[in-house]
Amino acid sequence: MIRISQLKLSVNHSEEDLKKKAAKMLKLQPADIRRITVIKQSVDARKKSSEVLFIYTVDVETAREDKVLHRLNSPNIAKAEKKEYQFPKPGTEPLKHRPVIIGSGPAGLFCALMLARAGYAPLIFERGERVDERKRSVLRFWQGGELNGSSNVQFGEGGAGTFSDGKLNTLVKDPMLRNRKVLEVFVEFGADPSILYKNKPHIGTDVLSVIVKNVREEIIRLGGTFSFQSCVTDFCIEGGKLKAITVNGTDKIETEVTVLAVGHSARDTFEKLLERSVPMEKKAFAVGLRIQHPQRDINIAQYGAAEIEALGAADYKVTHQCANGRGVYSFCMCPGGYVVDASSEPGRLAVNGMSYHARDGVNANSALIVTVTPQDFPEDSPLAGIAYQRRLEEAAYRCGGGKIPVQLYGDFKKKRITTAFGEVTPAFEGKYAMANLREFFPDTLSESLIEGIEAFNGRIAGFSRGDAILAGVESRTSSPVRIPRDERFESSVKGLYPCGEGAGYAGGITSAAMDGIKTAEAVVSRYAPHHGMA
Repeated sequence: MIRISQLKLSVNHSEEDLKKKAAKMLKLQPADIRRITVIKQSVDARKKSSEVLFIYTVDVETAREDKVLHRLNSPNIAKAEKKEYQFPKPGTEPLKHRPVIIGSGPAGLFCALMLARAGYAPLIFERGERVDERKRSVLRFWQGGELNGSSNVQFGEGGAGTFSDGKLNTLVKDPMLRNRKVLEVFVEFGADPSILYKNKPHIGTDVLSVIVKNVREEIIRLGGTFSFQSCVTDFCIEGGKLKAITVNGTDKIETEVTVLAVGHSARDTFEKLLERSVPMEKKAFAVGLRIQHPQRDINIAQYGAAEIEALGAADYKVTHQCANGRGVYSFCMCPGGYVVDASSEPGRLAVNGMSYHARDGVNANSALIVTVTPQDFPEDSPLAGIAYQRRLEEAAYRCGGGKIPVQLYGDFKKKRITTAFGEVTPAFEGKYAMANLREFFPDTLSESLIEGIEAFNGRIAGFSRGDAILAGVESRTSSPVRIPRDERFESSVKGLYPCGEGAGYAGGITSAAMDGIKTAEAVVSRYAPHHGMA
């Protein structure tokens, strides 16, 4: 195979155009090309509108490839190297019990899938409901019903990412090709194959919920066991070793390998771990507000056109370093999406962003967040960041009377309550109420946000429009806790494997899934399957 990079075509090109361009770069006839495989596709929108291009990396199969390569002298043409992800062979230490996984978000699910495929028949405990029941619980809450504290936007099968945009891009370096493996698994269980090569792949909440269910069914087929509405409430630790866990306050499960993949919102679990003297550390994270703009305006700013069908809804990523030293940046940007009530505790309110696969909503939204560090937390406890989050969420709940508090950006700058929307149509899932967000959002962070939004207007025209809709509080951007682990992925409490976003080792669906795979590798490399599992 021959690899061609920097192959540029109009976004409206055909498959035949791709073949002709590849042939031209190789100085061949199109008929000489047997097969083209797209490896990567990105967008070059620097010239906007009709000049927007796709940039490809492709692998080409043709006759006499060595001869073709020999007569070409181009930095963008080379022999393709075939690399594949390799899962380790089983270790030799005996296992008395099936490995336990706490949590069925991306980290827990991918860890469970890899263990199941290796013959380890994991036990998965999830405090929330199966994804279909969970979706119904969330919808009832959004329509004005009571919050289900165990099954909501944060908790339940699929984790918090199930109600998100379903982004699959990550900045994690990947020499072992785990990222590729994650994408291949998503395609295997229902995602569009284009995620394998798009520069910014996404699935959408509707497709992701189907994939989650398909992965669960495969794990069960391979001998794994799921227990839903099963919250791990205690840990039995003796002599520095995890001996057992307690489920729902009564059921004791003996274990010598437990993967802790609980997600960033499992505050009661963190409290129990602290009570049981499991080492934890507070860490920096970020908090902020969601902002909504018309998707049409973002498309024009990014692509030079209100709509380019081949590209879909435009996204953005913006950052700014404030004069006060804090960073402001966009997070979890949702093209054509919705701002959702993502609360998980009574009397506390948090928001998130969500998009469907089509990304065809009227608005673009993203979190605009400001960095906070342990120096901002008055407590010395490892859980000081959680206390900080809770104070903000309680104040946001009061500000909106239990509904999502919303305010126009122009009113936010002037510290006055919003009384009516402007030209930006609100796009929410969950009840909302007009408010003054400055009542609960700290002045230092508010002024940082304003400075950032004004700076972003210089990059995206109209970003600082006065009728852009703000909503808060966005407090669950990442875990405020890290649970240290050694080179074998084990806590100093032997048998406990901190994993994924909740433990402080990931920051999104893909990185969490990759960490789940790495944790499965650590378990498999050390232990042999329990007798009767393989």
